[in-house]
Amino acid sequence: MTPPDEHHSEDSHWSLESLNKAYQQGYMAGLTGQPQHQQPYPAEVLAAAWEAGWDDGNEQFKQHQRRSA
Repeated sequence: MTPPDEHHSEDSHWSLESLNKAYQQGYMAGLTGQPQHQQPYPAEVLAAAWEAGWDDGNEQFKQHQRRSA
């Protein structure tokens, strides 16, 4: 793997591991009913991974609420 070019934006400084971590954090946030605007990542790629996780977790959260009602 080549080292990231220092002239690229923050979006180039991510790995599969960091994407997975962002997704998992977003999933847990959605699963626990936290608002999506609390997304913590400035880098667009990681933010997208977090939001994808949040979407999936929030869908589970809503399904659980419907079953509990």
